[in-house]
Amino acid sequence: MIASIHQGLKDDGYCASISQLCRWFEIPQRTVYYRPMKKMPIVLERLAQPIKQLIEEHPSFGYRTVAHLLDFNKNTVQRIFQLRGWQVRKRPSACVHACRPCLRWLRRRTSAGPRICVASGVVAMAGPCLALVIDCCSRELLGWHLSGSGKSKTAESALEQALIASARCWA
Repeated sequence: MIASIHQGLKDDGYCASISQLCRWFEIPQRTVYYRPMKKMPIVLERLAQPIKQLIEEHPSFGYRTVAHLLDFNKNTVQRIFQLRGWQVRKRPSACVHACRPCLRWLRRRTSAGPRICVASGVVAMAGPCLALVIDCCSRELLGWHLSGSGKSKTAESALEQALIASARCWA
């Protein structure tokens, strides 16, 4: 900006130095004279072309697989992926249920009183399933049921237990 103003004033016949313009506009001089030292990264076409062909043939391949198949350095292939914006869709994890619990929440309002939530979570793939019934307002545990299989009957029995317990409280 300062350089263009300086050139415009020079063309109109006025003489003002860069340092004087920086003082007028209250801009540090270093911002005018700053030049980035690092040049923009370049991608060699002899490396990018085979990578692009392999990605088009097999879109699910990541940079490690591409680097191995083409016998390239994996860091070079990863950098080319980043610079060209070639994203690979992440494959779903094979151990979704075994690695982390999967919770499903159902909100119900009972005629008897509190608003409750049913949380059904699979603890392990071949292991038990725990269903919890929690009061949404007080976060109180109203009922629970543990079963060997993650079927909907587990959540139903936990809800029945909570309804029976809440019916006793309201009676």
